[in-house]
Amino acid sequence: MSPPTEADLAAVSAQLGRPARDVLAIAARSRDGEPAVVSTAPRLADGTPFPTFYYLTHPLLVAAISRLEADGRMRELNARLEAEPELAAAYEAAHRAYLADREAVAVVPELAGVSAGGMPTRVKCLHALAAHALAAGPGVNPLGDLVLAEAAAAEPAVARAVGARAAEGLL
Repeated sequence: MSPPTEADLAAVSAQLGRPARDVLAIAARSRDGEPAVVSTAPRLADGTPFPTFYYLTHPLLVAAISRLEADGRMRELNARLEAEPELAAAYEAAHRAYLADREAVAVVPELAGVSAGGMPTRVKCLHALAAHALAAGPGVNPLGDLVLAEAAAAEPAVARAVGARAAEGLL
């Protein structure tokens, strides 16, 4: 992760179509250096608890992941979590890793045990899982890795955006 520059914050604001708020770091970048994932303060400046520590911002990635959600991929992944104990255990570990990352920045009592994307027992938001996978690196969030691999396989522009991870088959 790298601290955001003014240019980064302007880029993230443009990506989101609104001012970026409480961005602590650029947690992942696209292959061409654009912000792809931001790390957001666990408590916003107005005092609101904010559980989504890793937030996907790159429009190309957001759109590709949205298409997977629209195609019903969350339902399929939930079924896999129920049927595959090893996958469920790895997803639980991803949840713990997410909490540890956020709590290394700040402990917010209202967020105790709450990560993002439905972790640790269900799949609720593929964007959050993809953001975590991009920020944490391959092997940390198995469902985020899977979603990114599917998006990259379906859309060459996504593979180009995520760069070496997709090209080397690390997803």
